[in-house]
Amino acid sequence: MPKPAAVFVCQSCGAKARQFFGRCPECGSWNSLVEQLQPATDGRRRRETPDPAQAPAARRSTAMASLDDQPLQRLQTGSEEFDRVLGGGLVPGSLVLVGGDPGIGKSTLLLQSASAMAHHSSVLYVSAEESAQQVKLRWQRLSETGESDLQLLAETDLELVLEELEALRPDVAIIDSIQALHDANLTSAPGSVGQVRECAAALQRLAKRQTTALMLVGHVTKEGMLAGPKVLEHLVDAVLTFEGDRFASHRLLRAVKNRFGATHELGLFEMQAQGLAEVGNPSELFLSDARASGVATIVACEGTRSLVVDLQALVNVTSYASPRRTATGIGTNRLHQILAVLEKHMGLPLSRFDCYLAVAGGLEVEEPAADLGVAAAVVASFRDLTLPAGTVLIGELGLGGQLRPVGQLELRLQEAARLGFQRAVVPRGSGLGGLAAGLDLALLEAESVTEALVLALGDAVNDQK
Repeated sequence: MPKPAAVFVCQSCGAKARQFFGRCPECGSWNSLVEQLQPATDGRRRRETPDPAQAPAARRSTAMASLDDQPLQRLQTGSEEFDRVLGGGLVPGSLVLVGGDPGIGKSTLLLQSASAMAHHSSVLYVSAEESAQQVKLRWQRLSETGESDLQLLAETDLELVLEELEALRPDVAIIDSIQALHDANLTSAPGSVGQVRECAAALQRLAKRQTTALMLVGHVTKEGMLAGPKVLEHLVDAVLTFEGDRFASHRLLRAVKNRFGATHELGLFEMQAQGLAEVGNPSELFLSDARASGVATIVACEGTRSLVVDLQALVNVTSYASPRRTATGIGTNRLHQILAVLEKHMGLPLSRFDCYLAVAGGLEVEEPAADLGVAAAVVASFRDLTLPAGTVLIGELGLGGQLRPVGQLELRLQEAARLGFQRAVVPRGSGLGGLAAGLDLALLEAESVTEALVLALGDAVNDQK
């Protein structure tokens, strides 16, 4: 059977060329030609449309209701945090893409998981970036002693990798990384758009056919996006991102896409000399015992996990014509909006002050439920006040100064009560019902940001200096 031929296809107009051009000869767009494999033909023509008068063709579709229910048996990765983000474990035949900055610990995480899964499943670890000896040195440092069915293949040729997968038929296969593999039928370099797409598509077909759970390591660009074509993210079943400051100890694993579980789940790890260790109580990373002015505590939700986090604000008289606004862990535009609401509805002259805001522990908080905590931290720093110990603030701040209800309030309050907090300032009308009776937590309800800050900081918040 003839081999497939490689052609260059314009991503703008779809024109095809047998060789690469910097500019498309049809539409004139620059750098739009991408190498692709064309399906091989053996001279046979497509079957013509049958005559309606003849017997109808056999059906290949099946009624949805008649399909048999098959229980989903997930594979445990050996890490509760990893399983949480995946939705309970690896699904046989699924593709999982794990991306992150260089040196963040992607290979460490997957090698640890491979070592744990090899005690009860067959695992193939394909290293396309390191030699076998380099991987073994790291494996000896990370894994525990004992018998395991972990196989290692140091190879970059896609054809050889596919042959090994077909010969072993492992339960789990790890490719580190997809950008380092190359298909000999393509002339482009490994990591190019055509190579990544064709290699991922070939691996997907094999994984679905023999129900092998496949985990791919993906590189990221300098902008933090996954390298390669966007179709790579559409092709896989789950996209996970491994984040964190490489100079700090903790790492965050998030699910951006998950066909078999919830998205935006969060797993926390701590980098140690023996590898990545799970963080049992994540709130310990984001809370501090010392109280100071400009510190407020919020409860952020990442998927089904609630995290109690400290926010730190510093407000100081500006030395420049326009004040500086710097935010770490919270969007700068969100900070500008909250400052404008405070100046409009509370009469605080914040336009003449610099404002710096940071989330403790380097966590990224994107949800609007943190608005009330940001406002309390800013006002506390501006008035040089200290929030009472044991108080959390939860609520979205509207442009009119009103407080809006937030989602998953019950989970947030339960986490705050578990950690020993005594008071919670929440929006009025959140539908708490009898929740307060079941929690050892005093709920202070407010309709506006001014009322909420008075409840949290006392009447001193309205005193004029």
